[in-house]
Amino acid sequence: MKRTMKNLTGEERRKVTIDAVLQLAAERNPAEITTAAIAGKMKLTQGALFRHFSSKDALWESVMQWVDINLMRTIDEAVGHRSPVEALERMFLAHIDFVNSRPGVPRILFAELQKPDATPAKTIAGLLLKRYAKRLESLLEQGIEAGVLDPCMDVKAASGMFIGTVQGLVMQSMIAGKKDIDLNDAGKVLRVFLRGITKR
Repeated sequence: MKRTMKNLTGEERRKVTIDAVLQLAAERNPAEITTAAIAGKMKLTQGALFRHFSSKDALWESVMQWVDINLMRTIDEAVGHRSPVEALERMFLAHIDFVNSRPGVPRILFAELQKPDATPAKTIAGLLLKRYAKRLESLLEQGIEAGVLDPCMDVKAASGMFIGTVQGLVMQSMIAGKKDIDLNDAGKVLRVFLRGITKR
């Protein structure tokens, strides 16, 4: 039997709310998502929505926490204990798959990072990018130590290029009006990146 919102626990309702925000962000500018739109998506009143979140900022903070936890978990699972180059490949493709299955995520990240004022959600987004970059830098350094990546490589620059490549693919799909990043295109871009950092 299908459970209604009334039958869900508080934690389950928060997860359903976050999912509703991600779905809405895939369809429209996250900055234009109102609490009324979120409540409408869930077929609730705004009052019911705010029984689980003290404010809209608190809701966005929870959304960013979800993105932070789930993206990094996805990356860690993809990397595992693989060799540096294979780990980089898996990390890249896992990130693309994560974005394709949740197209609202990059839109929310871009929207938060563009805000002029500091907010809890923006802080989480910034810390997520820093942790992601550190994870990348660690893999790149391991590759250099293993003798498979270019020892003259600027690790920070390569890490930034990796992240920028994913973001670029996201932007291209958005400009083209597509929800999904083409995996064939992503694979081609990945091969170009790896060719540039591999030891000759």
